[in-house]
Amino acid sequence: MHEQPVALVTGGNRGIGREICRQLHARGFHVLLAARDPARGLAVARELGVAFTPLDVSDPASIARMVTSLEGRKLGLDVLVHNAGVTFPGFDARVARDTLAVNFFAVHNLTVALLPFLRPHARVVIVSSGVGDRSKLAPALRARFADGALDRPQLVDLMQAFVTAVADGHHSADGWPSSAYGVSKIGATMLAQILARELADDPRQLRFNAVCPGWVKTDMGGPHATREVAEGADTAVWLATRPPNDSPSGGFFRDRQPAAW
Repeated sequence: MHEQPVALVTGGNRGIGREICRQLHARGFHVLLAARDPARGLAVARELGVAFTPLDVSDPASIARMVTSLEGRKLGLDVLVHNAGVTFPGFDARVARDTLAVNFFAVHNLTVALLPFLRPHARVVIVSSGVGDRSKLAPALRARFADGALDRPQLVDLMQAFVTAVADGHHSADGWPSSAYGVSKIGATMLAQILARELADDPRQLRFNAVCPGWVKTDMGGPHATREVAEGADTAVWLATRPPNDSPSGGFFRDRQPAAW
């Protein structure tokens, strides 16, 4: 057993993920900075004084290697932060497929793979976005996401249906917006809600939440964004470090407050 609390942060080599790693390390966590690029990830990990672990969140084989590594080290997780994300210019079938592969399906698949490694009172934080706004969906489709009985397989089917509809040219007729990033974040936020409900009776008392960091000055957000990186990381770190007796689950948060989506 590792004496320190352990946190795994995906996409930890830059931007908000890097800052989350820095802040969690400062709070006494043994941080596993996960990144797809070994050279960049290792360099940043050394700079921050944290551990590096290679991980391509969209590659099932890479996730399997991560699982094997944790098993070999008998290492459990107290915090899992899903920060890795992508956005692409334009909108077409490729953009829809590649965006959801990282921003939704990878989050889902990695969470499921790592569920056995979550320690009692572990916190899972999904970095989502207010761009993932359900009001952008047509009423009938919006009702599906508001249905308290929606489960994980159904959510996965809905996300795949969007990708297929874009490829087939009828996503608008089906009620979807022309924003792969927005739909991916609707799915990510919904996933936190469903996981909280699905695992509410787990004796480990796990916590699942999604967070909007705001418009942050990162490679993705650009230089004209209104928030510094430390501000963008703040709510994710706050959720990751809540005490067990004061830790929400199934919510979507902005500036440490519940937010509409």
